[in-house]
Amino acid sequence: MALYWSSACFCGFSQKRVERVRAVASEGFATLTTEEEKVKLGGSDLKVTKLGIGAWSWGDTLYWNNFEWDDRKIKGAKGAFDASIDLGINWFDTAEIYGSRLSLGAINSETLLGRFIKERKERDPEVEVVVATKFAALPWRFGRQSVITALKESLCRLGLSSVDLYQLHWPGVWGNEGYIDGLGDAVEMGLVKTVGVSNYNEKRLHEAYEKLKKRGIPLASNQVNYSLIYRLPEENGVKAACDELGVTLIAYCPLAQGALTGKYTPGNPPTGPRGLIYTPDFLKELQPLLNRIKEIGQNYDKTPTQVVLNWLISQGNVVPIPGAKNVQQAKEFAGALGWRLTDDEINELRSLASETKPVIGVPFENL
Repeated sequence: MALYWSSACFCGFSQKRVERVRAVASEGFATLTTEEEKVKLGGSDLKVTKLGIGAWSWGDTLYWNNFEWDDRKIKGAKGAFDASIDLGINWFDTAEIYGSRLSLGAINSETLLGRFIKERKERDPEVEVVVATKFAALPWRFGRQSVITALKESLCRLGLSSVDLYQLHWPGVWGNEGYIDGLGDAVEMGLVKTVGVSNYNEKRLHEAYEKLKKRGIPLASNQVNYSLIYRLPEENGVKAACDELGVTLIAYCPLAQGALTGKYTPGNPPTGPRGLIYTPDFLKELQPLLNRIKEIGQNYDKTPTQVVLNWLISQGNVVPIPGAKNVQQAKEFAGALGWRLTDDEINELRSLASETKPVIGVPFENL
């Protein structure tokens, strides 16, 4: 996990709002133009497409990108950004710790996203980009003011006067009540449209929801690790609590970091840190599930990636945010929308997935 840095970033916060997105048709891929493919985040007024784009890998050299970030990868990320907007997916999730400058060769993900937005708006001033970012609950950050300070630094990196969704990235070791107060302050100051949390268990989710409710502020979302082969939110009460409270579950790692796409095999496992999780033995055990995903996809003329993402969307109150590194991935993700697996297929895939060994999660979920 990256360390916190203090930024000497100063900027003015104008009140100018961006305009609505204009989706452009792309040959061979459906463009999202109707409100049917959008949902409100929790009890907020913020509407997003049923699938967003995660920017965890953008600029990163610690976990992704084989420990290097270069011009080719910047071009790929920029292509993914533009292609997503062209296809009607206009919301992106980043965080202040993604692409920490303390990592050799890394570029902050917020900085990259801000650059992409600026360049896009120079060509298309009317485009709207929905931005979500996160506060890192590091041990030396105390109280509500630490949230506002970090948020303003994020806004400077993004080059924006406000963001649409601001989230607590994980529960802190201490000081969580102050962090929640800071989220409420950010809404009242007009620096964010709505707020959420991430990696919150059932108990912490209820506490955050009730604390914000007293100020008349809805808790819009809880972003957690959730995929066909990592269904802990179903087992630990988080999914049920989100449904009960009307809090949208944002699913990160919805493709299990690529393991569910069919790209990796026992003879071709992922490189870097992911190879320690998705080992050849694990991938061998996963093959029956992957084979069935592929078969179901052929019935719809869809890829395994699109089937797996659709499975999550079909759970209801779930918005997956797969990470797009290039144009082709962005286009493929858009193909997960506009159709639905049958209930029998949904249940069959869950049953098959239950036969595989669960993958490793993150320790934040147990705080």
